[in-house]
Amino acid sequence: MAIYDDPGTQAANTRFVRKTMREPLLSREVEYELANNWRDKGDEKSLHRLINAYARLAVSIAGKFRNYGLPFGDLVQEGMVGLMQAANRFDPAREVRFSTYASWWIRSAIQDFILRNWSIVRTGTTSAQKSLFFNFRRLRAKIEGASSDMTKEGTRAQIASELKVKMQDVEAMESRLNGGDQSLNIAVGNDSDDQWMDLLPDNRPSPEQVVIGLRDSETRSRWLESALGMLSDREQKIIRERRLVDEGATLEQLGQVLGVSKERVRQLEQRALGKLRQHIETSVRSHDELFAD
Repeated sequence: MAIYDDPGTQAANTRFVRKTMREPLLSREVEYELANNWRDKGDEKSLHRLINAYARLAVSIAGKFRNYGLPFGDLVQEGMVGLMQAANRFDPAREVRFSTYASWWIRSAIQDFILRNWSIVRTGTTSAQKSLFFNFRRLRAKIEGASSDMTKEGTRAQIASELKVKMQDVEAMESRLNGGDQSLNIAVGNDSDDQWMDLLPDNRPSPEQVVIGLRDSETRSRWLESALGMLSDREQKIIRERRLVDEGATLEQLGQVLGVSKERVRQLEQRALGKLRQHIETSVRSHDELFAD
């Protein structure tokens, strides 16, 4: 997959890169002062100066990921998002240079962007899967270069061992990286008008199944309402508030409302459920006998 910036975008990218390179570097003291001003006082001028000084980091790290076929401008933009996240989370008291801290956030933001957009099929985002995605080609080339006799199976096994992932994960990633996305609208063969999407199974219910399902649902609702009518008012209240709502009341809550212990509520609930079950089973038998005739 290859995506190229248009000439206008390339020119804008070039201007931005040149601008970032003209920004002066910051000393440790100035860097900490700006970070403290932003964190403690919300001073946006200090934030902008800090971001502008280290925008070159976003450009530099984005350049290392250009071979994944995504627009360079988009990679830089995501790197700037990571830079902003770093500025918001940076703690000067840890005595770590901001550039070191920000590099991790920039790289993480760019990698997440690549994983979201490299393929229309979502690639795993766990740390192990991310490591496999970004290191697979490098490790494969390194292993195959060191030993010309290494089999594909052996290469996969060594990659799985070094990255501490399962063998099937390596095989799946290799297939993804080698295959790429395919359109479902392309023809199955050169002499066929059928498209791949025509061969996909449709797991949705048929119109007849939908109608039957609706009718069955209405029948069950009638049976339930009829069964509820056989209960006392207190039993109905317990069933409706315990079983027929998303977040049912507790035994203790109903006990307080009804003026009985929660154990008594439990007993009433079990008795009511038994009545409902018996009434509905009778309704089902009558229904089956009717249609059997």
